[in-house]
Amino acid sequence: MITSTVVPQITEIFSLEDWMRNPPEGTEWVDGKLVEKHPMEWMDEKVVEKSGMTLKHSRIQSRLARSWGNYKDSSGQGGEVYTEVPCRTNKQGRYPDVAYLTPELLAQFGESAVLPQSFPLIAEIVSPTDFAEEVIAKAQEYLQSGCQEVWLVFPDSRWIIAITQNQRLVFISGEVVSTQVVLQGFSVAVDELLA
Repeated sequence: MITSTVVPQITEIFSLEDWMRNPPEGTEWVDGKLVEKHPMEWMDEKVVEKSGMTLKHSRIQSRLARSWGNYKDSSGQGGEVYTEVPCRTNKQGRYPDVAYLTPELLAQFGESAVLPQSFPLIAEIVSPTDFAEEVIAKAQEYLQSGCQEVWLVFPDSRWIIAITQNQRLVFISGEVVSTQVVLQGFSVAVDELLA
């Protein structure tokens, strides 16, 4: 039973430029405010993560990062795959769950504290506490800030939605999801990724 909710906002005055220079761990810069990426709730005198970050979420995040990483190496496409890494969109500071950086952008920005644009390929693993409108808005935000492809991964529904500037594709249990624009040729069975 939830007795009270802690507002996921940090009151310290912090600009987007401050966040870009040195993003505090576990925060994003959203709508002009520094906020916790994984807000907490009080439940019967215990603090628990509201984000829904579970072993399953972490396993899928790790499995996808490893799959993209192995594929970029075996295919010779190069670049780098990251988890929970900071980037700037046109208006926010974000930490995508999984992100791929092309060799060209790696050469240009590989040593930056924060990538000054969205990663070309991003995956967000959706937790049960996420709101659909917010997840879709975040995907659109990424696409408007240099991202070419976003995967929204729904572990409980066993869906993966691949979104580009021109299309939205839904892959379900029993199907194989594949990249559409970035990291060409990568594919994985939805059931294998979400097992």
